[in-house]
Amino acid sequence: MAGKTECIAMLLAGGQGSRLGVLTKKIAKPAVPYGGKYRIIDFPLSNCVNSGIYTVGVLTQYQPLELNEYIGDGRPWDLDRANGGVHILSPYQQIKGTAWYKNTANAIYQNINFIDRYDPEYVLILSGDHIYKMDYSKMLAYHKEKDAACTIASLEVPWEEAPRFGIMVTNDDNSIKEFQEKPKEPKSNKASMGVYIFSWQKLRQYLIEDENNENSGNDFGHDLIPAMHANNERLFAYHFDGYWKDVGTIDSLWEANLDLLNPNVDLDLSDTTWKIYSRSPVAPPHYVSEKSVVQNSIVSQGSTIEGSVEYSVLFPNITVEEDAVIYDSIIMPGSVIKKGATVQYAIIAENAVVEEGAVVGERPEQTENLDDWGVAVVGPNVKVGKNCKVKPKEMISEDRV
Repeated sequence: MAGKTECIAMLLAGGQGSRLGVLTKKIAKPAVPYGGKYRIIDFPLSNCVNSGIYTVGVLTQYQPLELNEYIGDGRPWDLDRANGGVHILSPYQQIKGTAWYKNTANAIYQNINFIDRYDPEYVLILSGDHIYKMDYSKMLAYHKEKDAACTIASLEVPWEEAPRFGIMVTNDDNSIKEFQEKPKEPKSNKASMGVYIFSWQKLRQYLIEDENNENSGNDFGHDLIPAMHANNERLFAYHFDGYWKDVGTIDSLWEANLDLLNPNVDLDLSDTTWKIYSRSPVAPPHYVSEKSVVQNSIVSQGSTIEGSVEYSVLFPNITVEEDAVIYDSIIMPGSVIKKGATVQYAIIAENAVVEEGAVVGERPEQTENLDDWGVAVVGPNVKVGKNCKVKPKEMISEDRV
Protein backbone atom coordinates (compact mmCIF):
# COMPACT_ATOMS: atom_id res chain seq x y z
CA MET A 1 0.00 0.00 0.00
CA ALA A 2 1.45 3.34 -1.10
CA GLY A 3 -0.65 5.37 1.31
CA LYS A 4 -3.96 7.14 0.84
CA THR A 5 -4.12 9.90 -1.80
CA GLU A 6 -7.24 12.01 -2.33
CA CYS A 7 -7.04 12.10 -6.14
CA ILE A 8 -4.74 10.45 -8.65
CA ALA A 9 -4.60 10.96 -12.42
CA MET A 10 -4.53 8.29 -15.11
CA LEU A 11 -3.30 9.63 -18.44
CA LEU A 12 -4.23 7.62 -21.54
CA ALA A 13 -1.22 7.90 -23.85
CA GLY A 14 -1.23 4.61 -25.77
CA GLY A 15 -3.09 5.58 -28.93
CA GLN A 16 -1.52 5.06 -32.34
CA GLY A 17 -2.56 8.44 -33.73
CA SER A 18 -2.96 7.00 -37.23
CA ARG A 19 -4.55 10.21 -38.57
CA LEU A 20 -1.19 11.95 -38.04
CA GLY A 21 0.33 9.56 -40.57
CA VAL A 22 4.12 9.75 -40.90
CA LEU A 23 4.42 11.93 -37.78
CA THR A 24 3.43 8.99 -35.55
CA LYS A 25 5.04 6.17 -37.54
CA LYS A 26 7.73 5.68 -34.88
CA ILE A 27 6.46 7.69 -31.88
CA ALA A 28 3.26 7.79 -29.84
CA LYS A 29 0.93 10.72 -30.51
CA PRO A 30 1.52 12.38 -27.09
CA ALA A 31 5.26 12.57 -27.93
CA VAL A 32 4.69 14.63 -31.11
CA PRO A 33 6.47 18.03 -30.88
CA TYR A 34 4.35 21.15 -30.39
CA GLY A 35 4.84 24.90 -30.08
CA GLY A 36 8.58 25.20 -30.64
CA LYS A 37 9.75 23.50 -27.41
CA TYR A 38 7.03 21.21 -26.10
CA ARG A 39 5.51 17.80 -26.69
CA ILE A 40 1.75 17.29 -26.53
CA ILE A 41 1.97 15.33 -23.27
CA ASP A 42 3.53 18.35 -21.51
CA PHE A 43 0.06 19.89 -21.22
CA PRO A 44 -1.82 17.27 -19.18
CA LEU A 45 1.29 16.59 -17.05
CA SER A 46 1.75 20.31 -16.30
CA ASN A 47 -1.98 20.73 -15.64
CA CYS A 48 -1.78 17.93 -13.04
CA VAL A 49 1.14 19.50 -11.16
CA ASN A 50 -0.33 23.00 -11.34
CA SER A 51 -3.60 21.56 -9.97
CA GLY A 52 -1.86 19.89 -7.02
CA ILE A 53 -2.16 16.33 -8.36
CA TYR A 54 1.20 14.63 -7.92
CA THR A 55 0.40 10.96 -8.56
CA VAL A 56 0.07 10.28 -12.28
CA GLY A 57 -0.08 6.97 -14.12
CA VAL A 58 0.79 7.26 -17.82
CA LEU A 59 -0.67 4.37 -19.81
CA THR A 60 1.50 3.69 -22.86
CA GLN A 61 1.25 1.05 -25.56
CA TYR A 62 1.94 2.11 -29.16
CA GLN A 63 5.60 2.99 -29.95
CA PRO A 64 6.33 3.93 -26.30
CA LEU A 65 10.14 4.17 -26.34
CA GLU A 66 10.55 7.87 -27.11
CA LEU A 67 7.63 8.84 -24.85
CA ASN A 68 9.01 6.77 -21.95
CA GLU A 69 12.46 8.29 -22.42
CA TYR A 70 10.99 11.79 -22.60
CA ILE A 71 9.02 11.43 -19.36
CA GLY A 72 11.92 9.71 -17.58
CA ASP A 73 11.73 10.23 -13.83
CA GLY A 74 9.30 13.14 -14.21
CA ARG A 75 11.71 15.78 -12.92
CA PRO A 76 10.82 18.57 -15.41
CA TRP A 77 7.22 18.44 -14.14
CA ASP A 78 8.17 18.06 -10.46
CA LEU A 79 6.95 14.47 -10.55
CA ASP A 80 10.15 12.77 -9.35
CA ARG A 81 8.67 12.00 -5.94
CA ALA A 82 9.21 9.28 -3.37
CA ASN A 83 5.46 9.19 -2.67
CA GLY A 84 3.39 9.31 -5.83
CA GLY A 85 5.11 10.89 -8.81
CA VAL A 86 4.82 9.70 -12.41
CA HIS A 87 4.58 6.00 -13.33
CA ILE A 88 4.76 4.51 -16.82
CA LEU A 89 2.09 1.79 -17.06
CA SER A 90 2.50 -0.50 -20.07
CA PRO A 91 0.53 -3.72 -20.60
CA TYR A 92 2.28 -6.53 -18.75
CA GLN A 93 2.11 -10.29 -18.41
CA GLN A 94 -0.50 -11.40 -15.91
CA ILE A 95 -1.58 -14.78 -14.56
CA LYS A 96 -3.92 -15.27 -17.53
CA GLY A 97 -1.23 -14.16 -20.01
CA THR A 98 -0.40 -10.95 -21.81
CA ALA A 99 -3.28 -8.66 -22.79
CA TRP A 100 -2.92 -5.45 -24.80
CA TYR A 101 -5.08 -2.55 -23.73
CA LYS A 102 -8.26 -3.15 -25.71
CA ASN A 103 -9.72 0.32 -25.21
CA THR A 104 -9.84 3.19 -22.73
CA ALA A 105 -11.91 1.52 -20.00
CA ASN A 106 -10.01 -1.77 -20.33
CA ALA A 107 -6.69 0.10 -19.98
CA ILE A 108 -7.83 1.49 -16.62
CA TYR A 109 -9.29 -1.88 -15.61
CA GLN A 110 -5.89 -3.53 -16.17
CA ASN A 111 -4.39 -1.04 -13.70
CA ILE A 112 -6.91 -1.40 -10.87
CA ASN A 113 -4.14 -2.77 -8.62
CA PHE A 114 -2.00 0.31 -9.27
CA ILE A 115 -4.89 2.63 -8.34
CA ASP A 116 -5.75 0.56 -5.25
CA ARG A 117 -2.19 1.05 -3.94
CA TYR A 118 -3.02 4.74 -3.42
CA ASP A 119 -6.56 4.09 -2.12
CA PRO A 120 -7.86 7.33 -3.71
CA GLU A 121 -11.26 8.92 -3.15
CA TYR A 122 -11.24 10.17 -6.75
CA VAL A 123 -9.63 9.30 -10.07
CA LEU A 124 -9.02 11.79 -12.86
CA ILE A 125 -8.95 10.28 -16.37
CA LEU A 126 -7.10 12.29 -19.04
CA SER A 127 -6.19 12.00 -22.70
CA GLY A 128 -2.64 12.57 -23.87
CA ASP A 129 -3.48 14.34 -27.13
CA HIS A 130 -5.08 17.66 -26.19
CA ILE A 131 -3.60 21.17 -25.97
CA TYR A 132 -5.14 23.19 -23.13
CA LYS A 133 -4.59 24.71 -19.69
CA MET A 134 -7.03 23.59 -17.03
CA ASP A 135 -7.23 23.67 -13.23
CA TYR A 136 -8.41 20.17 -12.34
CA SER A 137 -8.70 21.16 -8.65
CA LYS A 138 -11.68 23.40 -9.52
CA MET A 139 -13.32 20.52 -11.36
CA LEU A 140 -12.68 18.24 -8.38
CA ALA A 141 -14.29 20.77 -6.01
CA TYR A 142 -17.32 20.86 -8.35
CA HIS A 143 -17.46 17.04 -8.40
CA LYS A 144 -17.55 16.97 -4.59
CA GLU A 145 -20.13 19.75 -4.41
CA LYS A 146 -22.45 17.80 -6.70
CA ASP A 147 -21.78 14.51 -4.88
CA ALA A 148 -21.25 13.08 -8.35
CA ALA A 149 -20.29 9.57 -9.38
CA CYS A 150 -18.76 11.00 -12.54
CA THR A 151 -18.08 14.54 -13.76
CA ILE A 152 -17.28 15.18 -17.42
CA ALA A 153 -15.52 18.34 -18.59
CA SER A 154 -17.52 19.95 -21.40
CA LEU A 155 -16.80 22.65 -23.93
CA GLU A 156 -19.27 24.43 -26.18
CA VAL A 157 -18.22 23.86 -29.79
CA PRO A 158 -19.62 25.41 -32.99
CA TRP A 159 -22.82 23.59 -33.95
CA GLU A 160 -21.38 22.53 -37.30
CA GLU A 161 -18.53 20.74 -35.46
CA ALA A 162 -20.76 19.01 -32.88
CA PRO A 163 -21.15 15.77 -34.92
CA ARG A 164 -17.40 15.13 -34.45
CA PHE A 165 -17.73 14.85 -30.66
CA GLY A 166 -19.47 13.03 -27.87
CA ILE A 167 -22.33 15.41 -27.03
CA MET A 168 -24.10 15.91 -23.69
CA VAL A 169 -27.63 17.19 -23.17
CA THR A 170 -27.91 18.62 -19.64
CA ASN A 171 -30.60 19.66 -17.19
CA ASP A 172 -30.68 23.09 -15.52
CA ASP A 173 -28.43 21.85 -12.69
CA ASN A 174 -25.87 20.51 -15.25
CA SER A 175 -26.79 16.91 -14.52
CA ILE A 176 -26.52 14.86 -17.69
CA LYS A 177 -29.85 14.05 -19.28
CA GLU A 178 -28.65 12.35 -22.46
CA PHE A 179 -25.50 11.24 -24.30
CA GLN A 180 -25.03 11.40 -28.06
CA GLU A 181 -21.88 9.84 -29.47
CA LYS A 182 -20.91 11.74 -32.65
CA PRO A 183 -24.56 12.44 -33.57
CA LYS A 184 -25.62 13.36 -37.12
CA GLU A 185 -28.25 15.69 -35.66
CA PRO A 186 -26.93 16.95 -32.30
CA LYS A 187 -29.38 18.17 -29.66
CA SER A 188 -26.65 20.19 -27.93
CA ASN A 189 -23.25 21.72 -28.64
CA LYS A 190 -21.78 20.69 -25.26
CA ALA A 191 -18.90 18.42 -26.25
CA SER A 192 -17.01 16.03 -23.98
CA MET A 193 -13.35 16.99 -23.63
CA GLY A 194 -12.30 13.48 -22.64
CA VAL A 195 -11.53 14.71 -19.11
CA TYR A 196 -13.37 12.74 -16.41
CA ILE A 197 -13.39 12.68 -12.61
CA PHE A 198 -14.84 9.54 -11.00
CA SER A 199 -15.46 8.60 -7.41
CA TRP A 200 -13.11 5.62 -7.30
CA GLN A 201 -15.34 3.03 -5.68
CA LYS A 202 -18.06 3.68 -8.28
CA LEU A 203 -15.56 3.56 -11.14
CA ARG A 204 -14.01 0.38 -9.79
CA GLN A 205 -17.41 -1.31 -9.69
CA TYR A 206 -18.28 -0.31 -13.26
CA LEU A 207 -14.84 -1.22 -14.64
CA ILE A 208 -15.29 -4.78 -13.37
CA GLU A 209 -18.86 -5.00 -14.69
CA ASP A 210 -17.75 -3.59 -18.06
CA GLU A 211 -14.90 -6.09 -18.32
CA ASN A 212 -17.30 -8.97 -17.60
CA ASN A 213 -19.74 -7.76 -20.28
CA GLU A 214 -18.87 -9.66 -23.47
CA ASN A 215 -20.86 -7.18 -25.57
CA SER A 216 -18.94 -4.13 -24.35
CA GLY A 217 -16.34 -2.32 -26.44
CA ASN A 218 -14.60 -1.39 -23.15
CA ASP A 219 -14.66 2.34 -23.93
CA PHE A 220 -15.54 5.14 -21.51
CA GLY A 221 -17.62 7.20 -23.93
CA HIS A 222 -19.37 4.34 -25.71
CA ASP A 223 -19.86 1.83 -22.90
CA LEU A 224 -18.94 2.58 -19.29
CA ILE A 225 -20.41 6.07 -18.86
CA PRO A 226 -23.67 5.18 -20.70
CA ALA A 227 -23.96 2.16 -18.36
CA MET A 228 -23.64 4.48 -15.36
CA HIS A 229 -26.23 6.79 -16.89
CA ALA A 230 -28.64 3.89 -17.49
CA ASN A 231 -28.34 3.01 -13.78
CA ASN A 232 -29.23 6.59 -12.76
CA GLU A 233 -25.84 7.36 -11.27
CA ARG A 234 -25.13 11.04 -10.54
CA LEU A 235 -23.42 12.30 -13.71
CA PHE A 236 -22.64 16.00 -14.20
CA ALA A 237 -21.11 18.20 -16.87
CA TYR A 238 -18.42 20.70 -15.83
CA HIS A 239 -18.26 23.75 -18.10
CA PHE A 240 -14.84 24.81 -19.41
CA ASP A 241 -14.48 27.96 -21.48
CA GLY A 242 -10.73 28.20 -22.13
CA TYR A 243 -8.66 27.14 -25.13
CA TRP A 244 -8.83 23.41 -25.93
CA LYS A 245 -7.71 21.62 -29.07
CA ASP A 246 -7.76 17.95 -29.99
CA VAL A 247 -4.61 17.61 -32.11
CA GLY A 248 -5.39 14.20 -33.57
CA THR A 249 -5.27 15.28 -37.24
CA ILE A 250 -2.67 17.00 -39.42
CA ASP A 251 -4.93 20.04 -39.88
CA SER A 252 -5.68 20.42 -36.15
CA LEU A 253 -1.98 20.01 -35.21
CA TRP A 254 -1.02 22.65 -37.78
CA GLU A 255 -3.78 25.00 -36.57
CA ALA A 256 -2.89 24.53 -32.90
CA ASN A 257 0.74 25.50 -33.53
CA LEU A 258 -0.19 28.60 -35.52
CA ASP A 259 -2.76 29.56 -32.85
CA LEU A 260 0.27 30.51 -30.73
CA LEU A 261 0.94 33.35 -33.19
CA ASN A 262 -2.63 34.68 -33.05
CA PRO A 263 -3.10 37.38 -30.36
CA ASN A 264 -6.85 36.69 -30.35
CA VAL A 265 -6.39 33.09 -29.21
CA ASP A 266 -6.50 32.46 -25.45
CA LEU A 267 -3.35 30.34 -25.12
CA ASP A 268 -0.43 32.21 -23.55
CA LEU A 269 2.55 29.92 -22.97
CA SER A 270 4.57 32.76 -21.45
CA ASP A 271 2.14 32.97 -18.49
CA THR A 272 4.22 32.06 -15.41
CA THR A 273 1.17 31.63 -13.16
CA TRP A 274 0.24 28.44 -15.02
CA LYS A 275 3.49 27.26 -16.53
CA ILE A 276 3.73 24.46 -19.08
CA TYR A 277 6.83 22.45 -18.18
CA SER A 278 8.89 20.42 -20.66
CA ARG A 279 12.10 18.48 -21.01
CA SER A 280 13.69 21.09 -23.28
CA PRO A 281 16.84 20.30 -25.24
CA VAL A 282 20.01 22.17 -24.33
CA ALA A 283 21.04 24.31 -27.31
CA PRO A 284 22.77 27.63 -27.94
CA PRO A 285 20.71 30.79 -28.63
CA HIS A 286 19.18 31.07 -32.08
CA TYR A 287 20.86 33.24 -34.72
CA VAL A 288 18.98 35.50 -37.15
CA SER A 289 21.19 37.07 -39.83
CA GLU A 290 20.89 40.66 -41.03
CA LYS A 291 19.78 39.36 -44.46
CA SER A 292 16.87 37.39 -43.02
CA VAL A 293 13.23 38.43 -42.60
CA VAL A 294 11.36 37.00 -39.61
CA GLN A 295 7.77 38.10 -38.96
CA ASN A 296 5.22 36.92 -36.37
CA SER A 297 6.95 33.59 -35.79
CA ILE A 298 8.36 31.43 -33.01
CA VAL A 299 12.06 30.62 -33.51
CA SER A 300 13.53 28.26 -30.92
CA GLN A 301 17.06 27.92 -29.57
CA GLY A 302 19.87 26.53 -31.67
CA SER A 303 18.34 27.66 -34.96
CA THR A 304 20.14 29.59 -37.70
CA ILE A 305 17.95 31.79 -39.90
CA GLU A 306 19.30 33.38 -43.06
CA GLY A 307 16.16 33.23 -45.18
CA SER A 308 12.58 34.46 -44.79
CA VAL A 309 10.22 33.12 -42.11
CA GLU A 310 6.63 34.36 -41.70
CA TYR A 311 3.79 33.14 -39.46
CA SER A 312 5.57 29.88 -38.67
CA VAL A 313 6.75 27.84 -35.68
CA LEU A 314 10.37 26.65 -35.74
CA PHE A 315 11.61 24.12 -33.20
CA PRO A 316 15.22 23.90 -31.91
CA ASN A 317 18.25 23.42 -34.17
CA ILE A 318 16.64 24.42 -37.47
CA THR A 319 18.71 25.74 -40.39
CA VAL A 320 17.06 28.08 -42.90
CA GLU A 321 19.56 29.00 -45.60
CA GLU A 322 19.75 32.19 -47.66
CA ASP A 323 16.82 32.86 -50.03
CA ALA A 324 14.81 30.01 -48.48
CA VAL A 325 11.19 30.98 -47.77
CA ILE A 326 8.92 29.56 -45.04
CA TYR A 327 5.28 30.65 -44.71
CA ASP A 328 2.51 29.34 -42.43
CA SER A 329 4.45 26.18 -41.55
CA ILE A 330 5.68 24.02 -38.68
CA ILE A 331 9.37 22.99 -38.83
CA MET A 332 10.24 20.30 -36.27
CA PRO A 333 13.64 19.83 -34.54
CA GLY A 334 16.84 19.39 -36.53
CA SER A 335 15.40 20.06 -39.99
CA VAL A 336 17.27 21.92 -42.76
CA ILE A 337 15.65 24.15 -45.38
CA LYS A 338 18.29 24.83 -48.02
CA LYS A 339 19.01 27.77 -50.27
CA GLY A 340 16.13 28.91 -52.44
CA ALA A 341 13.68 26.29 -51.14
CA THR A 342 10.03 27.23 -50.48
CA VAL A 343 7.96 25.72 -47.67
CA GLN A 344 4.38 26.93 -47.21
CA TYR A 345 1.32 25.52 -45.44
CA ALA A 346 3.36 22.48 -44.43
CA ILE A 347 4.66 20.40 -41.54
CA ILE A 348 8.30 19.34 -41.84
CA ALA A 349 9.03 16.55 -39.33
CA GLU A 350 12.21 16.01 -37.31
CA ASN A 351 15.61 15.93 -39.08
CA ALA A 352 14.12 16.29 -42.57
CA VAL A 353 16.04 18.08 -45.34
CA VAL A 354 14.46 20.24 -48.04
CA GLU A 355 17.14 20.67 -50.70
CA GLU A 356 17.91 23.72 -52.85
CA GLY A 357 15.04 24.97 -54.97
CA ALA A 358 12.57 22.37 -53.67
CA VAL A 359 8.94 23.38 -53.09
CA VAL A 360 6.81 21.90 -50.30
CA GLY A 361 3.10 22.84 -50.22
CA GLU A 362 1.46 25.92 -51.65
CA ARG A 363 -0.84 28.75 -50.68
CA PRO A 364 -4.62 28.14 -50.96
CA GLU A 365 -5.01 30.92 -53.51
CA GLN A 366 -2.49 29.16 -55.78
CA THR A 367 -4.67 26.04 -55.95
CA GLU A 368 -7.28 25.92 -58.71
CA ASN A 369 -9.63 23.63 -56.77
CA LEU A 370 -9.72 24.22 -53.00
CA ASP A 371 -10.78 20.60 -52.44
CA ASP A 372 -7.27 19.67 -53.62
CA TRP A 373 -5.63 21.97 -51.09
CA GLY A 374 -4.38 20.98 -47.65
CA VAL A 375 -1.32 20.87 -45.41
CA ALA A 376 1.69 19.09 -46.96
CA VAL A 377 3.71 16.81 -44.66
CA VAL A 378 7.34 15.65 -44.95
CA GLY A 379 8.11 12.76 -42.60
CA PRO A 380 11.04 12.40 -40.15
CA ASN A 381 14.55 12.01 -41.68
CA VAL A 382 13.10 12.39 -45.20
CA LYS A 383 14.99 14.31 -47.91
CA VAL A 384 13.15 16.36 -50.53
CA GLY A 385 15.63 16.51 -53.41
CA LYS A 386 16.88 19.52 -55.35
CA ASN A 387 14.05 21.25 -57.27
CA CYS A 388 11.57 18.50 -56.27
CA LYS A 389 7.98 19.28 -55.30
CA VAL A 390 5.61 18.05 -52.57
CA LYS A 391 2.02 18.93 -53.43
CA PRO A 392 -0.65 20.28 -51.05
CA LYS A 393 -2.25 17.52 -48.90
CA GLU A 394 0.59 15.16 -49.84
CA MET A 395 2.33 13.20 -47.08
CA ILE A 396 5.70 11.62 -47.87
CA SER A 397 7.60 9.10 -45.76
CA GLU A 398 10.45 8.32 -48.18
CA ASP A 399 13.05 10.48 -49.92
CA ARG A 400 11.91 12.32 -53.03
CA VAL A 401 14.65 12.78 -55.61
